[in-house]
Amino acid sequence: MVEVASAVGCHFNMIYKLIRRHGRRRPRSHNPLRLSLDEREEISRGLLSKESMSSIGRVLGRHRSTISREVKANRGRERYRAWRAEERAEVLGARPRPRKLEPGSPLSKAVEEKLIENWSPEQIAKRLREEHPDNPAMQVSHETIYKALYIQGRGALRKELAKHLRTQRTQRQPRPRAQLRGSIPDLVEISQRPPEAEDRAVPGHWEGDLIIGKGNKSAIGTLVERKTRFVMLLHLADGRTAEHVRVALTKKIQELPDHLRRSLTWDRGKEMSQHAQFTVDTGVRVFFCDPHSPWQRGSNENTNGLLRQYFPKGEDLSQYSAQHLDFVANQLNGRPRQTLGWKKPCEVLNELLR
Repeated sequence: MVEVASAVGCHFNMIYKLIRRHGRRRPRSHNPLRLSLDEREEISRGLLSKESMSSIGRVLGRHRSTISREVKANRGRERYRAWRAEERAEVLGARPRPRKLEPGSPLSKAVEEKLIENWSPEQIAKRLREEHPDNPAMQVSHETIYKALYIQGRGALRKELAKHLRTQRTQRQPRPRAQLRGSIPDLVEISQRPPEAEDRAVPGHWEGDLIIGKGNKSAIGTLVERKTRFVMLLHLADGRTAEHVRVALTKKIQELPDHLRRSLTWDRGKEMSQHAQFTVDTGVRVFFCDPHSPWQRGSNENTNGLLRQYFPKGEDLSQYSAQHLDFVANQLNGRPRQTLGWKKPCEVLNELLR
């Protein structure tokens, strides 16, 4: 952007703002069957030298009729200009297509409804394809939804809907996740976890962690079932000490039927130092990931990223009530997931319970 700004004589912030507003546009690819700007320059020079159409065509390797049509379409021999002919070709070659998401259309209304429910564009696109397999008019790609939100001139969706997107911005940026570490007595390594938990064949194996609030002074506990991706959230209004986490976790896990309480995989955070007492109270064995290996509980890591849409970093998480946490969990459980074949976690869990 600095190089572009230097070339056009402005500050690079102006280039950045233009890209944010209009998006990055690739230059139009040149069809070898069409005349290029260089060839139009040669035509202009040939006309200035009073050369015939056949002579110009032989130099360019084009038929004389091609040169003749080009000149006639651009004001004739005396007024032909290469730059003007190139501009006209650009305009005629654009061939704008009608927008897929026309304002007020049933498809546009369906997309807006799901965006308000905090569904991602990919979830919306895949779910519409599942619900309307024989109706192309009710199908749209996730890229079209992004363009309708972000690219000025193509937009058919209300701009304020962009705040419902997960990142709330047009360019993705990597965000490191802090890990709370501590010594844990008698921890059981993840290598000892039963194979049925590893291959997700049997429901009831959970992954857990905390998302931390402003100044590391507040937290929310997160639980994700490995097979169904069903989410439950722990209200930690009194703090995130080992005792507070154990009490809240015990209360939440006991809401489940026995066959959905098999194991729990946690990061090596000291908030789980009372895991032995938790196992005694609930019968759920706790396994711990290897050091610096959050990917071993990938479903939970992914869910924590989704939750940051509702609980942004830098906020005091103690302000949220238990009822609000249940509302957020219900929203996540009601959103289709790619890994579930675009079914909802609540649908998959209900099938297992039946």
